[in-house]
Amino acid sequence: MNEVEAPGPEQSAPDQSVPEQHGPEDPDQPLREPGAAAEADTLLPSDERDKAQLRIQHAIAGFVDDPRSAVEEAASAVDALAERVTETLGQRRGTLRASWQDASGGAATEDQRMALRAYRRLAERLLGL
Repeated sequence: MNEVEAPGPEQSAPDQSVPEQHGPEDPDQPLREPGAAAEADTLLPSDERDKAQLRIQHAIAGFVDDPRSAVEEAASAVDALAERVTETLGQRRGTLRASWQDASGGAATEDQRMALRAYRRLAERLLGL
């Protein structure tokens, strides 16, 4: 007769989180929803990221000639970037909330599962900053 053992210190309990769907080519990579998932994995569109990087590079390049001005430019670039990221996160949070809440408060379970996955991805991104 087989006995079921409780997980010991070297074993972990089964993952009780929301399951990821995996693609057939690489089981370690989660299956992404088209469009929204790719956007959800970035905090800003690529053109805005490129502009912010150029501003920082410009500040760095000008340091030798005018250190104070270079630092002021870098500070301004970071302030603008932080403001834009905060704005984007606020919009994303509103969109996510709307995806699982409706006027009657009864969104479908699948909508809630997808919202939970999106919240998890967003939290992982923020924790990785």
